[in-house]
Amino acid sequence: MPPSKKASKKMSDTHKAALAEGREQGRKVRRYLEALEANKPKRGRKRTTESMQKRLEQIERALPSADPLKRLQLVQERLNLQKQLEAADQKVDLAALEADFVAVARDYSERKGISYAAWRELGVPTSTLQAAGITRGSS
Repeated sequence: MPPSKKASKKMSDTHKAALAEGREQGRKVRRYLEALEANKPKRGRKRTTESMQKRLEQIERALPSADPLKRLQLVQERLNLQKQLEAADQKVDLAALEADFVAVARDYSERKGISYAAWRELGVPTSTLQAAGITRGSS
């Protein structure tokens, strides 16, 4: 006997809309969390654009006379500094990302069962969670 074919069920428009809404909420939450992580204060003295440029000049002066191992390290440091300078030039509109997050965070949190403590552990400020309607007693 040949295997029977199951009738494929079509998704309703409301189901499709709910899935699309969930994906959009996930994108907004992800963008905000990524921006928070990228802009997290680093320990130690903050590097300025000027100090990085100054160090790049020092590296360029030291490269010709450096032995091969030191040259390798200097080249890597130069690449790292250039990457940091590029990142410093790209400003993120954290306020807009935060507004998007606040608009969807409560629904997202309830749907995914994410607690206040989990958000806090990832560095989401208390004021942002309060604005989103996520409280300590949430999930």
